[in-house]
Amino acid sequence: MSTRYKGTLRETRALDAFIKLLRAADTVSKNTRGPFTDAGLTESRFGVLETLYHLGPKSPGELGRKILKSAGNLTLVIDNLERDGLVERTATPGDRRQKLVALTEQGHDLIEKLLPRHVERIASEMSFLSADEQTELSRLCKKLGLRKEL
Repeated sequence: MSTRYKGTLRETRALDAFIKLLRAADTVSKNTRGPFTDAGLTESRFGVLETLYHLGPKSPGELGRKILKSAGNLTLVIDNLERDGLVERTATPGDRRQKLVALTEQGHDLIEKLLPRHVERIASEMSFLSADEQTELSRLCKKLGLRKEL
């Protein structure tokens, strides 16, 4: 086991797996962000654009849940995207208090340009695992991710 923590076998095994999961995710994330960082986007900004591209207009709360960011962080992200002309906020039909965030034409064009390069980087990064290993990793991550919070 890689951890130096002196606990029970159950604890050290879990901690070791957790550390490796975080380090692997960090490595893959760093190695795949080139296309959007080259375009001046952060991971959060790219995540918002990608979500809107695939799912259409969403409320800030829905976007936060999709890209796993807090409401406070997301407000700044959306403000910056709006400032740069990549998204726009519009009133929700029937409820002017609620805003929807949508891609502008400029935002749509940018994500359409960046997404294939980003996906290719992900495919290249994941090619270190066999097809069966990728499927198993996906299954295990889904199983872990669908657990109820403590």
